[in-house]
Amino acid sequence: MTPKKFNILFGFDFGMKRIGVAVGQTVTMSARPLETIIAIKGMPQWERLDRLIKLWQPEALIVGLPLNMDGTEQPVTTHARTFANHLEIRYQLQVFTIDERLSTKDARERIFNQGGYKALQAGQVDAVAAQLILQNWLREHKE
Repeated sequence: MTPKKFNILFGFDFGMKRIGVAVGQTVTMSARPLETIIAIKGMPQWERLDRLIKLWQPEALIVGLPLNMDGTEQPVTTHARTFANHLEIRYQLQVFTIDERLSTKDARERIFNQGGYKALQAGQVDAVAAQLILQNWLREHKE
């Protein structure tokens, strides 16, 4: 399905301890980091995510799937799929998944290049990784 049917989208960088959230839109084909939500064993602070969903009203959700470099799944991939299923059930929105290999590494490099080591300490890596995941999905579904 193409993103042309959607306007506002959320992207997620899934982690067992933190989940990065980004917002994007199909009009400009761009995304920006929103925030990082604390997670316990892969489950986010749902009330915080509820507020973000209510505020932004995304029409679809994109979850990055952590895969090994050879494309095979790793144990956390199953948890990411479970998270995606929870999102779909809880918010009654379409949820898409995308390969997220190297998104966190790219996010760290981007943040470091903009603000040095101290910028990495600000906790923005996960939200920027979510932005990159969402931008990749938008790029792949441009037409």
